[in-house]
Amino acid sequence: MPSRKNNAIWYLVFTVLVLVLFLSNLWYGSIVIPWDEVWKSLIGSSEAVTSRVIVMEYRLPQAITAMITGMALGIAGLLLQTIFRNPLAGPSVLGISSGASFGVAVVILAGGALGTEALAFSGLYSDLVVVVAAMIGATIVLFAILYASNRIGNIVTVLIIGIMIGYAVSAIVGMLQFFSRAEELHAYVLWGLGSFSKTDIGQSGFLFVVGLIGISMTFFFIKPLNAILLGDKYARSVGVNTKSLQTVLILISGLLIAVSTAFTGPIAFVGLAVPHLARNFFQTSNHRTLLPAVILLGGSLTLLCNLIAKLPGYDTSLPINAVTSFIGAPIVIWIIVKRGRIKK
Repeated sequence: MPSRKNNAIWYLVFTVLVLVLFLSNLWYGSIVIPWDEVWKSLIGSSEAVTSRVIVMEYRLPQAITAMITGMALGIAGLLLQTIFRNPLAGPSVLGISSGASFGVAVVILAGGALGTEALAFSGLYSDLVVVVAAMIGATIVLFAILYASNRIGNIVTVLIIGIMIGYAVSAIVGMLQFFSRAEELHAYVLWGLGSFSKTDIGQSGFLFVVGLIGISMTFFFIKPLNAILLGDKYARSVGVNTKSLQTVLILISGLLIAVSTAFTGPIAFVGLAVPHLARNFFQTSNHRTLLPAVILLGGSLTLLCNLIAKLPGYDTSLPINAVTSFIGAPIVIWIIVKRGRIKK
């Protein structure tokens, strides 16, 4: 068993890492801004207008979005892996990400399918419209999952229903893509690649507040989460209403996934890989230890991916999904192989 001293050391390491990576995201990019100008921009004393605009209007919202998205998706992944008792459960498993994609597809691609001008090219389309559409699509799927959860006691059946809903929604999106025009399809594909740079300071602040509220709520369920790890019978024997708990946890994780996906697009592997990394570093399944660990690791991972995605000397950056998949997939494979060896 890991000691509290070792846990405290890891907490300190990852807290410092989050802070360093956050500041690095403000400093590093297509234009490298000196550290003193970054600091002056943050406190409002910079006389360099260009540096102030870059830091406050572009890099600060992007860094906040990256950090809170990693934290939210990491917590959502941990909750789903616990309630389904499935180490491969992640934010995409319930079809909520697919629901968000469906909402965006309707906004961007429906014009081509219906033979009319798309919203994206009629002056009605904006980033806000895409965010609202993604939230509506994700919320519809979330409530469908909650309805199934309330009607069906078997959590494995709920998982299968969520996966099937995701497939059905993806099929509809595929048909919309088939009938859409090239420019509409291009806009949708760009959204699907994921980005932390689509938010302004107001949107990133909203995402931060909502994400923080959702994350904070999970700390009220530490004991029930630990109990459910030992099985439904044990959880019920200690007074946990497993059906109500599953509904509440699905709602919390669903809202975290929905709001993150709406502002950033579907982000791959973060929700799946981060809980495994936390268990590996802290050598425990106790949610009292894992919850703060996942928060710190999730924020660190997405800030690191955002940093890697930036291309110095260019006005653009790599798709964030390409970076998270490149880093996350080997992590998950390594953990699966390692567990296989331990069982032998």
